[in-house]
Amino acid sequence: MLRLFVVLIPLALASVGAARAQDKIYRCGNEYTNTPPQDSSVKCTVIGQSSVTVVPAVKAPAQSTAQSTRSDAQRSKDADARFILEAELRKAQARQAELLKEYNNGEPEKAGSETRNYQKYADRVAEMKANIQRNDADIASIQREIARLSGSAGR
Repeated sequence: MLRLFVVLIPLALASVGAARAQDKIYRCGNEYTNTPPQDSSVKCTVIGQSSVTVVPAVKAPAQSTAQSTRSDAQRSKDADARFILEAELRKAQARQAELLKEYNNGEPEKAGSETRNYQKYADRVAEMKANIQRNDADIASIQREIARLSGSAGR
């Protein structure tokens, strides 16, 4: 019991000393201190014996709001571009299906005047083949563009 008393007395005295150290709290503008300022030009007022809780300021995020807004705007533009490209891709694929159906593996149905004029038929078949190749190149280009957008979104 005596040992406990010997240990508790110094702790009690230390806490009384700590409480006395905060007897007077000064407010100097937006700053609080327990020591009076040495500079007489700084106007400080004693606010009493109440305890003061100091909450540290919250640090701003590393990215400024202007950068964040630009980033959000860019993401929105990329999403819009992707939507438009996907719609164009669907249209091009549907057109490709129509062209291939009409082409019929290089033997499309002959039109009325083409039954007697084979050159006219051959020219139409060649044009159909060129349209299929052109449309196929368009599809590949749109797919590359979509892949490029997807790659830049991960950055």
